[in-house]
Amino acid sequence: MAQHKQPRNNKNKQGGPRSASRLAAVQALYQLLSSDEPKIKMVITEYQEYRLGAEIEGDQYVDADPELFADICEGAWERGEELDEFIKPNLNADWTLDRIERVILAILRAGTYELVARPDVPTPVIINEYVDVCHAFYDRIEASFVNGVLDKVAKAVR
Repeated sequence: MAQHKQPRNNKNKQGGPRSASRLAAVQALYQLLSSDEPKIKMVITEYQEYRLGAEIEGDQYVDADPELFADICEGAWERGEELDEFIKPNLNADWTLDRIERVILAILRAGTYELVARPDVPTPVIINEYVDVCHAFYDRIEASFVNGVLDKVAKAVR
């Protein structure tokens, strides 16, 4: 199996199916960003068949919403360059996309995708969900960064 980023803690496993979908989508996007030969359809299938709702390393994960998971993965991956154009102007002057860790980039792309393409989901829900996803991997500084960037993106696109 390809590289997979595990959360550093398990608190997000207790969320509902939509929260689990977002966490899994970020993990899948990270896997794609880390791959020499990224294949979105293969990664989505792998997650839907073997990871979503599975027991991994002794931890039982919440069943995710497979449609939301696939939508976020495909949308964030296939529209990555377009989404980056929404993210870039909202970074500090000394930051570029190349400086951002892959997990953070996956979080920002997934969140930006939902802000752009999912008007059915309220802005605060999207931002809070991806800040929570960030907390699964990082401490407060990174979560504040994600919150700030997504808030700025939301103001520009919604």
